[in-house]
Amino acid sequence: MKTRVAVIYGGRSGEHEVSIRSAKSIIDAMDADKYKVLHYLISKDGKWSPRPIVPEPRANPEIDVVFPVLHGTFGEDGTIQGLLELAELPYVGAGVLASSASMDKEVMKRLAKERGLPVVDYLVMSSNVMSSNNVSNVESVCSRFEFPVFVKPANLGSSVGISKARNCEELKSALELAASYDRKVIVERGIIGREFECSVLGNDDPLAAIPCEILPSRDFYDYDDKYLLEKAETVIPANLSPEQTAELQRLAVECYRAVECEGMARVDFLLESAADKLYINEINTIPGFTSISMYPKMWEYSGLPMPKLIDRLIELALERHEAKKRLRYTK
Repeated sequence: MKTRVAVIYGGRSGEHEVSIRSAKSIIDAMDADKYKVLHYLISKDGKWSPRPIVPEPRANPEIDVVFPVLHGTFGEDGTIQGLLELAELPYVGAGVLASSASMDKEVMKRLAKERGLPVVDYLVMSSNVMSSNNVSNVESVCSRFEFPVFVKPANLGSSVGISKARNCEELKSALELAASYDRKVIVERGIIGREFECSVLGNDDPLAAIPCEILPSRDFYDYDDKYLLEKAETVIPANLSPEQTAELQRLAVECYRAVECEGMARVDFLLESAADKLYINEINTIPGFTSISMYPKMWEYSGLPMPKLIDRLIELALERHEAKKRLRYTK
């Protein structure tokens, strides 16, 4: 009997189209002899087709497991995971806590720092305060960091709303842009160096894949460079020493554990040229699965091709669900 997999994709975030592309790649890689795919498309205004998943136990008998492929807001932030928990459905990927903590860049950095993991120096601003006193905010950044700095909304993915500011005027514009996307804004010290990514897979015993290096075609790896221009280059395996590779993999797994992630995640890194030091940049709990996305490519290079990766992710979802059921019904 085939496992019935509900693939949820689309969504209300600015990454709607990327989600559709990721879902297509995942569905195409599924073994048709093993799985029956159930399509759940969420439109940009939040309407489900053919119908919403009902947030009640035993109310979705046609579904064996859910594969959420919703990038960004309302998909990667714990909201859809909460719905699936209420429905008591097994699902691929991180749970509610890990999803919400990983989505919030400040919370993720705090958790990483609490574990002694290296993160870039940063400060946090409220968009409500910023709107009334932008001059003061610029001064506080300038007194803390040298230019360039990076300005980011705290809760968006795929580099949406991120700017590199080289002077005070660019900083003002960057703060305004980030504040238009989120109530909380992160300002980070600019790192001159290289960018890397590392895929992580697993529940209680996560494993890290062979990492890759990102060579942006622009100042940094932004949304256009990731999904529109198709000019960025990737190098796998990353051109690192064996010691650097091992350290990057260790940090990826430790970051994964720090946010209590399960299933999968991609951890992004910066390597500062001057200090030759690795920094954790962010963790993505529903990484891209498009034709150019590196999460599946890193696993393929590490010996786990896409169909087997999909198998393993579904296995991990079912294993976690069974473990939770045992706890639920022994109380």
